Amino acid sequence: MASVTYRNVTKRWGDVEAVKNLNIEIPDGEFLVFVGPSGCGKSTSLRMLAGLEEVTEGEILIGDRVVNNVAPKDRDIAMVFQSYALYPHMTVYDNMAFGLRLRRTPKHIIDERVREVAASLGIEQLLDRRPRQLSGGQRQRVAVGRAIVREPQVFLLDEPLSNLDAKLRVEARTFISKLHQRLGTTFIYVTHDQVEAMTMGQRIAVLNAGRLMQIDTPTNLYDHPANIFVAGFIGSPSMNFFDNSVLIEKEGKMYVDTGLFQVEVPKERYEKYRPHLGKKVVFGIRPENLHHPDYTPPGVTAAIVQANVDVVEEMGHEKIVYLEEGGKTFLSRMDPRARVHVGERIGVVLNMAVMHLFDAETEQALQ
Repeated sequence: MASVTYRNVTKRWGDVEAVKNLNIEIPDGEFLVFVGPSGCGKSTSLRMLAGLEEVTEGEILIGDRVVNNVAPKDRDIAMVFQSYALYPHMTVYDNMAFGLRLRRTPKHIIDERVREVAASLGIEQLLDRRPRQLSGGQRQRVAVGRAIVREPQVFLLDEPLSNLDAKLRVEARTFISKLHQRLGTTFIYVTHDQVEAMTMGQRIAVLNAGRLMQIDTPTNLYDHPANIFVAGFIGSPSMNFFDNSVLIEKEGKMYVDTGLFQVEVPKERYEKYRPHLGKKVVFGIRPENLHHPDYTPPGVTAAIVQANVDVVEEMGHEKIVYLEEGGKTFLSRMDPRARVHVGERIGVVLNMAVMHLFDAETEQALQ
C-alpha cells in the first residue's frame, strides 16, 4: 500500500491545458474520487498516475518515489477501465492470471490467488467462461478481480460502472466500497456521477476545466461548497441560484433582496456578511430546504415566499415541485404528502439556516 501525491502537475496538449497545477495528497488507504463534467481533466489525472499519459510539468509520487519516468508496469498499480478491457479469447481464469504470468509468478501461487479472489467476488463458477458469455456485472467483477490478484499498492478505477444498468450500478457501488474496506488499499476512482462520488468517496476532488475546485469529505462539500460550481455540481437536483441579489439592511435587520422577494439573513451571520452590504451577491439554497408550509420540519429558520406551481413530479418518496416567480424557475423537494397542483400559487418555506451566499464576481462562497 502507498500514498499518492500530485505536486504542481500540469498536462498540456499543444496550447490546451487539460490539467492545471494540480496539488493533491492522498494518504495511504484512502478512497478518493475525482468527479466533474466531461473534459474537466479527471481521467487525464488518473492516466498520468498510471503512466498512460506523460506529465508536462510537476511530479507524481507513489509513496516516496517520483514516478514521472517510471514505466506503467513498474509503478505497482492496477487499473480497471470503463470498457473492462478483458481479452475476449481468454477464459476468466486466464484474464485474471495474465498479469501474474507476465511477472513470472509461480503457477501454484497464481492458481491460489485467482481462486481465492474469484471466491471472494462470487465468480468462481465463471472461471472457465469467456467474456462474451458474461453479463455486464460479471465482466465488471472479473476486471476488478484481475486487478486484485496483483495485490498492487494503488487501485485506479476509471468510470468502471458506466456500462451497467441502474440496478447493477447500485449493487456495484456497494461491492466496491466493501472491497476497499476489506483490502485497505489506496483507491482512486474517476466518475462524472456525483451520486457515485458522494456514496463511495472518503474524500472527493471536484475538477472543472482542468482545475481543482475543492477537495473535501462528501458532507463538507455538500454543506460548505467553496464556490458556485461546486455548489451546483454536488447535490441532485442542483442548488437553486438567484443571480443579481443584493445584501441590504433595514431597521437593524439584514436581508437578501433577490429582486423577486426579500428574505432575512440569520442573525448569527450578520457580522460575517456585513462587509458585503450593498454589493451584488448570488443567493443559493438547495431544493430540499424549500418546504411546503404544512410539512415543514421543526427547528427551521423560516422565511416564507410566494410562488406559482409550474410542474409537479411525483417520485413516490418525495415531490419535485418546479416553482416560478417573475420569470425565474426554482425547485423544491417537498414531502410526498404535500398537496400541490399545477397553476396554483402557494407559500414556500425557505430554511435560511442553510442558505448560501457567493460573491457575484469571483463566484467564491462568502465565508
